[in-house]
Amino acid sequence: MPPPPPPPPMCFPFLGGGRSSDRSLRSSSTSYSETETLNSSRSGGSPRVPADRLTFTSSALLSRPATVLVERKPSKSSKESPPLSRTNSGRLFKKPWQRAQPETASTLVSPNSDKKWSIKEEDEDEDLVHTVPGLLNIDSQTRLVHLREEMVKQKIDYYVVPTTDDHGSEYVALCDRRRQWISGFTGSAGTVVVSLTEAHLFVDSRYWTQAEREAGQYWSIHRVGEHIDIVDWDKWILEVPRGSKVGMDSRMLTHEYAVSLSQKMNQKGIVLAFPYRNLVDVIWKDRPVRPRDPIFILGTAFTGVEATAKIADFRDWMGTRGADVAGSMVASLSSIAWLLNLRGSDVPYNPVFLSYLYVSRSTTPKRSVLFTGLSKLTQEVHEHLDRLGVDVREYNDVWTWLRRREWGDGKVLITPQTPYAISCMLTSVRYAVAPSWIDEAKALKNDTEIAGFEQAYLRDGVAFVRWLAWMDEKMQAGFEIDEYEAGRRLNMFRKELEYYMGLAYENISATGPNAALPHYVPSKVAASIIDRQTPYLMDSGGQWLDGTCDTTRTVHYGYPTEEQREAFTRVLQGHIAIDSAVFPEGTSGQQLDVLARRMLWRDGLNYHHGTGHGFGSFLTVHEGPQSFSSTEVLRPGHVLTNEPGYYKEGEFGIRIESAMVVERVAPPKAADGTSWLAFRRLTCVPIQAKMVKRSMLSKEEADWLRLHNALCLKRLAPLVAHDKRAAKWLKKECQREIPADGKGPIKVDWH
Repeated sequence: MPPPPPPPPMCFPFLGGGRSSDRSLRSSSTSYSETETLNSSRSGGSPRVPADRLTFTSSALLSRPATVLVERKPSKSSKESPPLSRTNSGRLFKKPWQRAQPETASTLVSPNSDKKWSIKEEDEDEDLVHTVPGLLNIDSQTRLVHLREEMVKQKIDYYVVPTTDDHGSEYVALCDRRRQWISGFTGSAGTVVVSLTEAHLFVDSRYWTQAEREAGQYWSIHRVGEHIDIVDWDKWILEVPRGSKVGMDSRMLTHEYAVSLSQKMNQKGIVLAFPYRNLVDVIWKDRPVRPRDPIFILGTAFTGVEATAKIADFRDWMGTRGADVAGSMVASLSSIAWLLNLRGSDVPYNPVFLSYLYVSRSTTPKRSVLFTGLSKLTQEVHEHLDRLGVDVREYNDVWTWLRRREWGDGKVLITPQTPYAISCMLTSVRYAVAPSWIDEAKALKNDTEIAGFEQAYLRDGVAFVRWLAWMDEKMQAGFEIDEYEAGRRLNMFRKELEYYMGLAYENISATGPNAALPHYVPSKVAASIIDRQTPYLMDSGGQWLDGTCDTTRTVHYGYPTEEQREAFTRVLQGHIAIDSAVFPEGTSGQQLDVLARRMLWRDGLNYHHGTGHGFGSFLTVHEGPQSFSSTEVLRPGHVLTNEPGYYKEGEFGIRIESAMVVERVAPPKAADGTSWLAFRRLTCVPIQAKMVKRSMLSKEEADWLRLHNALCLKRLAPLVAHDKRAAKWLKKECQREIPADGKGPIKVDWH
C-alpha cells in the first residue's frame, strides 16, 4: 500500500475529563413528579429528564457517587415524578448473588390489584441503567451553537462526530459518547455531520425509527439505504462545495479509512483537517472522567493459554514481516485484553480497559509498554506484567512516547484498523501496515475456550429456562409485565449462578411494534406492556468468566395469527438450514448466508441485518473476522451466532438466535483427502413449538425441532431440578408437539 498523505500540521490527539453519573430505573406505567440530578455539581442546576431522553447502558461503571432513581408510590392526584436519590454504584464484575429474589419486588400488574411498589433493595440491579450528565434533556440548539463557535475559530466548514472512541470500539465508555451527547441519539451506530447552518445524523435501517424519535427538531435524519439517493456520510461529504474544510478527530478514523477518504476528498478539492482538540470535548464541560476500576487477571483455567505463549507467537509472526521491524502497536481494547490475559470494566458490557500496547519484537534490551491508568493496576497485575516483560506508563504518555520514538530503531507494525492519529505520529517512514495477527489468533478458540462456552451456555440456558417459566406463570395468571421488567427478571436469575459477571449487551426485550426494531432497547420509564396478541422477542446474553453468550428467543403468550406462525416458521427454517449446513473447507460465511434467507425469500420476506457474527471468550459480543457477511474462510474453532429474523414494521418482529462452533466432520460419501466442516450448537434454550406451522416444515425440519428441544430437556433438567416451576415448564415445553394446522386451544369470546 502506498504511504498515506503527510499528516496535517495539527494531527495531535487531546484527551479530556469530566464527571459521570448513573441511575436505576422505575416503571413505565407510573406517574411521577420530577427527576433531578443531585450530583451534577458543574451543571449549576437540576436538569429535567423527559421520558424520551433516558439513556441506558450497563453496569461496567465506576465506583463513585451516581444518580439513581428510587421508586415511590405516587399520590393519586400527582402527575409528576419522584426526585432522583443519591447512592453509590458498584462495579460490574462482582461475585454472583447467592440469594433468591423475592417475587414481591416487581413491577407486575394484576387485573384485580393496584400497582405493586417496592423500594430498590441494596445492590439490586447494579447492572442496569447508567448514563452520563448532560445526556438527559438534550438541548441540541445550545450545543450546536457552541460547536459552531469552535468551528469558526478553527475555520472548519463541516465537523464529523462518529460513534466510536480512540480505539475503534463498538461500545464506548461514558466519557467517549460524543455523538450521543451532541445529538441525543442513543443507538450504537451512526454519524453526525454538523455544518455552520445544518446538523445531519446518518443512521442505517436498524435505527431509522429510533433516530427520528430521539434526535430533536434541529437534526436532519438520513435513513441510509432507504433508497439509492440516501447515502452514508462519507459519500455525502464528497458533494459539499469545493474548497470546504472538513474537520474530524484523527483518533476516530482508522488508518485505512483515513487514507482512502483523504484521497477521495483531495480529488474533489475538499480539505480533511484534524484540529488539535476534539471540538465536542472543548464544549462538553461536565464530560465524565475515564473509569478507574481495577484491571484483573484471567487465569489459564479460562484462557487455555499463558500470555507468555501468546506474546511469543506474536513475536515469531513479527519476525516474518521483515528484519527492520522493531515491534507492533496495538490499539484494539479486546486485542490487548486477550494478548495479556487481562480484563477490566471500563466499557459497558465489555470486560476491557482503556489502553494502548506496544509489543517489542525483542525481549532485550527494549521491553514492551502498556499505556493505561496506573491507579488501575494492582500489585498482582504489576507482577503479572513484569513476568511478561511489559513496562507500564500512563495512558496519555503514548503520544509523547510515539513523538520521541522511544521504541528505538526500526519500523513499528500497525494494522489497517489502527487509529490514524498513531500513524500520523509515527509518520510513514517509521511504520509498516500488516494484517492483525491478534484478531486471527483470537478468533480461533482453543479446547479450553470451547469447553468454557459449553458451560457458559448451559448456565445461560438455566437462567433463560427459569425466566421463561416465571414469565409463563405470571402471564397465564393474568399479570401484566412490561418489557423492562421482563429483562430485569432474566438477569436476576443469572445473578444466582457461578461465574456470572454482567450483561454482554443491553437486553433487547420487545413486544408488538417494538420487536420490529432489531436493536430496540426498552427504558424503564417508557417500556411497553408485553402484548398477548403479538410475538414477544428477547435477545439477551450474559458475560461469564468462561464465555460470552448471545441468545434470542421469540415466544407468544396468546393465540398467534396465521401470518405470525408463517413468518416464525420461515425464520425457523432459515435457522435450521444454517445449523444443519455441511460445507467443504474453504467456504466463507458469506457463501452460506443465502441458506438462512432462502425460505423467507420464497414468500417475499427478508431481514436487513447480518445472519450472524463471531463473539469473544469473556470479551466483546461482536468479534471478527468471521461472520455470515464476511469473505473470511470458516475454520475449526471459529464461533458464530445464527440469527435470521423477520420484522413487519409497526406490527411485530421475530428472531431466533443460537451460538455455534465450527468443527470438522466426515460425510459418509466424502472423497479421501477432502475436508468438510459443520456447526455444533452451543445454545441450550427450547424453541416454542406452538408458533410453528407444521405443514410448512419438511420431515427433517420437524425432526430437528423435536431433537433440539429433547436435547435441551436432557441437558437442563438436572440443572433446574431445584426449581419446580422451571422443571415442570421445561418438561412441558420440550415435549410439546408441533400443533396441527388449524387446531389448537379454543378461544371463547364472551359477549
